[in-house]
Amino acid sequence: MTLLRTERETLERYLPGLDKYLRDTPLVDLEKPGAGALETFRELGGPALLVPAEYEGKGASMLDAVRIQRAIGSRSPSLAVATTMHHFSVASLVELTQAGNGFEWAMLMAIAENSWLLSSGFAEGKPGQHILSPTMRGIPADGGIVVSGTKKPCSLTWSMNLMSASVAVAGPDGGSGRTAVVLVPADTEGIERAPFWRSTALAAAESDQVTLNEVFVPDALIFYPQDSESMDPIQARGFVWFELLICASYLGAATNLAERVIERGRGSEMDRAGLAIELESAAAALEHVAITAAHTNDNERTIERVVMSATAVAGGMAFIESPDIAYLLAATRALAFHPPSREAAAAPLVRYLSGLPLML
Repeated sequence: MTLLRTERETLERYLPGLDKYLRDTPLVDLEKPGAGALETFRELGGPALLVPAEYEGKGASMLDAVRIQRAIGSRSPSLAVATTMHHFSVASLVELTQAGNGFEWAMLMAIAENSWLLSSGFAEGKPGQHILSPTMRGIPADGGIVVSGTKKPCSLTWSMNLMSASVAVAGPDGGSGRTAVVLVPADTEGIERAPFWRSTALAAAESDQVTLNEVFVPDALIFYPQDSESMDPIQARGFVWFELLICASYLGAATNLAERVIERGRGSEMDRAGLAIELESAAAALEHVAITAAHTNDNERTIERVVMSATAVAGGMAFIESPDIAYLLAATRALAFHPPSREAAAAPLVRYLSGLPLML
């Protein structure tokens, strides 16, 4: 099938065997908690995907990463979402390394050599919460900071080897100080994990609860952005990676539905062509952004339209006969819950277009 040929060829080039494993495993099994997709991803070297080749990684470009996440999302939305959180953290480390801020290069080599997975403990799904608002608090200590707080949901809760998180570090007088980003080994004393995610949609992404109880983080695993209200260049680049990869992941899930309609010849030729045209237009926009690292159009709406159309064209019997249709319909809607929301991003984008700094 022509749809997704390039994306799946790209996935096979970087992670041979992963697409076959995902294709041969029923969707309903892949999307169950503890299904094994994350472990297979790890075994095939997936955690090293964005680590530069000079640090023993696979060195995937932003364009190839977008294509890979779409291919994975078309087979297992949960795996695509979970690994996007990992890639976001790794991409931020890469940007730090290029800025020459510390020993991040050694951490990148460790990720590549050991296939470590990184969770991302940044913004939560709370209405009105600033995208950079820390979810944890830190108190200065000799040689580092002591961190406490809870992150929920936190993808890769059970499979992570390291947790990356934003922390509000208290000032010398105990008042508000600076925002820090920390890396915490998952086996550090004081880390607790608990179930949180109750929806069946994206359940295999392990988006549960992680609590840090007075966890000591050494200075070597801490870095400080410019301030808490605007993004420094490293943060900005990291969020570009996140938005691209999460959109590609959900676009892949939407493409799964369209594939089913096209393969089974459901609806009219105009219906089937329309689905493919919308999907490929959104993919082209994402790929353009990946090449230029600039802003793009509203692909979230495209995914929503295609999913609803593909579900309708597939027909009531397809919905009744297989749980996959309802599952994909529910899973793709989760894109709307990832920060920043359309409403929250509108005013900052308008200010940016008028010549002011971009502040999300």
